[in-house]
Amino acid sequence: MEIKYPLATETWSLAEEQAILEVLKSKQFTMGKFVRKYEEAFAKKFGLKYAVMSNSGSSANLLAIAALCYSGKLSPGDEVIVPAVSWGTTYFPLTQYGLSLRFVDIDIETLNIDVLALESAVTKKTKAVLAVNLLGNPCDFDAIQKVCDRHNLMLIEDNCESMGAEYNEKKAGTFGVAGTFSSFFSHHICTMEGGVTVTNDEELYHYMLCIRAHGWTRQLPQVSSLHKKTENTFYEAFNFIMPGYNLRPIEMEAAIGLEQLKKLDKFVSVRRENAQYFRDIFKDDARFILQKETGRSSWFGFSLILADSLVKKRDKVVGLLQNNGIETRPIVAGNFTKQKALKFMDYSISGSLTSADNLHENGFFVGNNSISIKDQIDLLAQAVKRL
Repeated sequence: MEIKYPLATETWSLAEEQAILEVLKSKQFTMGKFVRKYEEAFAKKFGLKYAVMSNSGSSANLLAIAALCYSGKLSPGDEVIVPAVSWGTTYFPLTQYGLSLRFVDIDIETLNIDVLALESAVTKKTKAVLAVNLLGNPCDFDAIQKVCDRHNLMLIEDNCESMGAEYNEKKAGTFGVAGTFSSFFSHHICTMEGGVTVTNDEELYHYMLCIRAHGWTRQLPQVSSLHKKTENTFYEAFNFIMPGYNLRPIEMEAAIGLEQLKKLDKFVSVRRENAQYFRDIFKDDARFILQKETGRSSWFGFSLILADSLVKKRDKVVGLLQNNGIETRPIVAGNFTKQKALKFMDYSISGSLTSADNLHENGFFVGNNSISIKDQIDLLAQAVKRL
C-alpha cells in the first residue's frame, strides 16, 4: 500500500548537504568543533547556560539522570513521580540508577500528567517530578511548580517530543534543573540521530561532559568541582573519574543540527498552521477526543482518542486508515504500566490510571510535519467519514 500520509517527512535542503560535505572535508568525524558550535547555538536558542549533545534523546535522558545521581541530587531508593504515558527511555534511566518510579494518571485532554492527581501522589520518599511534554504539548508548569515548591521536589523535564513549544512565553525543556531534547528523524529538527540535555547548573554540566565520554576528564575544563587537571596531558587524556558511557554524537549530526536549528521557528510555525487546520476539521466530531493545547504546542503529531460510537473499535479504524495510505502509531507507548518491561522496575502506582487506560485502548496518532499537509489531513477526514 502506497503511503499517502506519512508520520514524518525529511526537511533537509542543500544547506544540510553542504554541512555534511564540510565535515567530510575536515577529516574530523568524531565529536569535535561542530558539536561544540551546535551546543553553544542550542544553549543560546533556549536561553540556558549549558547544552550537551549526545547520540539520541534516550541518551539525553540517561545523561540527565546519571548526572543527578552522581552529583548526589538523587540517590538510590528516592522516588520520582512520572506520568503513566511516555516513551520507555523516559523511565529506564530512573530504574538503571536505582530510583523508584511512582506512576500518575494523565489528563485525557492534554495527555500530560494529571496535575490534580499530582499532589496526592507525593510520599515521604518522593524527591522529584519528571514532567513529560507529550506530542509537542507543554505541561501546566505553574501547577506542577506549586506542588514541587510545597514539597521541596526537584523538577526534571523530558521535552524530547516538544522542541519549540512554549508555556507562558518560556521554552519547554527549560523549566527543570535539567531538560532533554531529541532530533531523531521524525522530530521537530532532524540530525539523523541525536539528543541534547540542557541545564543552568555548572556542576551537572561537568558531570554530563564526563559521563558522555567514558567517564574520563578529557572534555572537562581545566578547573572543575569534579576534578582539577594536572599539567600531564598524557595522563589526563585517559583519566577516568566515574563510570561513564560512549554517548558521543558525530560531527555530521552537529553540522546538520546547526542548519536545522536555524529553521526551527519556521518549522514550528508550519506545524501550528497544520494543527489549526486539523482541529478545525475534527473539532465537532464527537467520535474523537483531540489533544487540548496547553500554552503554545509545537504539535509533534495529532492524537485521536476514540469516543462515542467508535469506543473499542481501534483495530477497525486503524485498518481503514492503513488501507487509505495513512500511517498511524500508538500514542507513544500507551499506558506504560501495561508493558512487560515493568517487571524489571521498582515502581508504585498512585490512584487509578483511568485516562491512561482509555488512551491505551482507544488512542492512536497520525503525523504532523514541518511542511503543509492540508491535503493529507483532507484525506484523513474523508476516510473517517466512512466509519
